[in-house]
Amino acid sequence: MPHIYNRRDLSFQLYEVLNVERLCESSRYQDHSIEVFEQLIDLVDRMAETFFQPHAAMIDAREPEFEGGRVEILDEVKHALDAYVDSGLPAASFDYKFGGMQLPYTITQAMAFIFAAANVSTAAYPMLSVGAANLLSVYGSADQQRLFLKPLIEGRYFGTMCLSETQAGSSLADLKTQALRQTDGTYVISGNKMWISGGEHEMSENIIHLVLAKIPGGQVGVKGISLFVVPKFLVNEDGSLGDRNDVVLAGLNHKMGYRGTVNTVLNFGEKSGAIGYLVGEAGHGLKYMFHMMNEARIGVGLGATSLAYTGYLHALAYAKERKQGRNAVQKNTDSPMVPIINHSDVKRMLLQQKSYAEGGLALGLYCAKLIDLQRIAKQAGDENDAQKYSLLLDILTPIAKSWPAEFGLRANEQAIQVHGGYGYTRDYPVERFYRDNRLNHIHEGTKGIQGLDLLGRKVTQHDGASAKLLFKEIQQSIIAARQSEKVAEYAHILEKYLNRLSKTTLVMQQQIPRKGIDAYLANATLYLDAFGHVVVAWMWLNQAQIADQILTQDKLNTDRMFYEGKLKTCAYFMSYELPTIKTQLNLLAQMDTQCLDFDVAAFE
Repeated sequence: MPHIYNRRDLSFQLYEVLNVERLCESSRYQDHSIEVFEQLIDLVDRMAETFFQPHAAMIDAREPEFEGGRVEILDEVKHALDAYVDSGLPAASFDYKFGGMQLPYTITQAMAFIFAAANVSTAAYPMLSVGAANLLSVYGSADQQRLFLKPLIEGRYFGTMCLSETQAGSSLADLKTQALRQTDGTYVISGNKMWISGGEHEMSENIIHLVLAKIPGGQVGVKGISLFVVPKFLVNEDGSLGDRNDVVLAGLNHKMGYRGTVNTVLNFGEKSGAIGYLVGEAGHGLKYMFHMMNEARIGVGLGATSLAYTGYLHALAYAKERKQGRNAVQKNTDSPMVPIINHSDVKRMLLQQKSYAEGGLALGLYCAKLIDLQRIAKQAGDENDAQKYSLLLDILTPIAKSWPAEFGLRANEQAIQVHGGYGYTRDYPVERFYRDNRLNHIHEGTKGIQGLDLLGRKVTQHDGASAKLLFKEIQQSIIAARQSEKVAEYAHILEKYLNRLSKTTLVMQQQIPRKGIDAYLANATLYLDAFGHVVVAWMWLNQAQIADQILTQDKLNTDRMFYEGKLKTCAYFMSYELPTIKTQLNLLAQMDTQCLDFDVAAFE
């Protein structure tokens, strides 16, 4: 693949670290095998290289336009999405009962990673559509599944999520969009939605909007929010398309990145009122929407990783080819210049990118496997295991979203730096990767909200059960890694910081009665970064342990440098990256409130 991703590393993550083939031992995935997985990844490779990557720069330069009340999008985007739909891949992760392939979620996320690395803007359309379909597969009525879910899985319809409003932003309790019940059981939706990705286009037969709105007379705040299916075109009982619904494109938002993903302002009910269909029970809309949001958060994190990954590979290729300067000991200016990869500081920048990109991929795929294990446990009726995987996924979701968004962006910074002055030009794609990735701080909940979610909810929920379980899992990896002479040192370093994180968390919680919950949450973002670094260090320890085992067992391994690279990158992360959380942990343990206490007037 042309600098999109490293197939060898993906195989290592899937089959050597996560052992996804063992999922096929379950009744849920028994129809699949490594051979099936590899054939599908081969297919995605070809599609990504043929249909997705070639127009990535073009759609960035020629973003969608609002013309005559409709959206004009580059033809190549539709060609790529048509190829995706024709392949049957929209059905990949769905159960047989819905007409899906019932593939492991880990594999479908690996495929999504490849598409996003090739062209994150075009890949956003299927990501949103699959998320909408997953929500309806769990909470939709039989009629809603028949009329809306089936075409989504077939790829004939695309989907969106409509949460934000200009006056509310992330404060969903302040939504103003209303839903009035009609005598036939439908609802008339009226209001405005902002920042709706994929909200209007003509690349699918229909668009299924999942809209949060309030029913008059309901409870105040988030408990009064309900969820509605609002199709672009009404759908008749026989599945044929009816009249255009009263959903009007009011305008487009033009962002610094993801410019090929049309981002819209939508007005619902300008004329007769937009017809909507209540999903589940009234007042439970936010709970239902979190099913899609949490999936999207993991998807956003994986998308951020994909941008860091392709940026790293472009920087690596450039560093091998670009000749500039000489080694420090070479004083003869007549001697030939060397490729910049020979310079120590360039190696440092590449190592940093590699540690972030491959660490982020390990985290995203690990979370995907937790979903698979949860599904297997539920199907087997094993509630204890299902609860275990649910708790782990709960606490890792804010990390899986925010850590790659933060540190993947830093990887993209270094990719630009490796390119030197060329990195800031459109002659090379690394500046585009940076712009695309910058949006992931905001997508599906800002970084600050992820920090509040982690520290304020996930760490404390169920009497701290999620955190205790995760720390136990990390400790078990540390114990196993101690058996390896090469990896034991890294295990010791991780254990030191895991203990500091655990102790800091306890100290903070003990100070809540004295300093208050505001002080506890004041530096939640610092906690998020520190927590994330410990989790990704765990991902690296696991990779290093596997690499060392393979090297020990096979001294003549033809992939020796690949595995050596894993060991050395783990060493880098433990030595250069993990220790950076010391300052954060110190401030957190003190419950420092400088930011909280800063007088608003002092900003003048």
